[in-house]
Amino acid sequence: MDAAAGPPTQWTFLTNHARVLVQIARNPGARVRDIAAICRLTERAVQRIIADLEHDGYLTHTRSGRGNHYQLTPGTTLRHPADAGPTVAELLALLTTAHAAVQAAAEPPDGQVV
Repeated sequence: MDAAAGPPTQWTFLTNHARVLVQIARNPGARVRDIAAICRLTERAVQRIIADLEHDGYLTHTRSGRGNHYQLTPGTTLRHPADAGPTVAELLALLTTAHAAVQAAAEPPDGQVV
């Protein structure tokens, strides 16, 4: 049976909490609305996730005008015992570096017009 002919699977490798944290790591001044759009979540869901992450010590925020500026807490560890080892910052470094490399590869070389 051809796997491509069936419906798409409904699971993903990253949780919504991880997705939100990655977006904050990429852009600490991002608006909840923008994070929600990128993560394909509701704004309310993103607000709850941010509250969870703050409550458990993964990030803090300060008001910056009408928005927030988020700061990751260095040294926090992954919550599940099976994931013990790297810190959240180390995991985020991998995910954000990979994203930057993909973005750079998609950009035309200097001086060329696409």
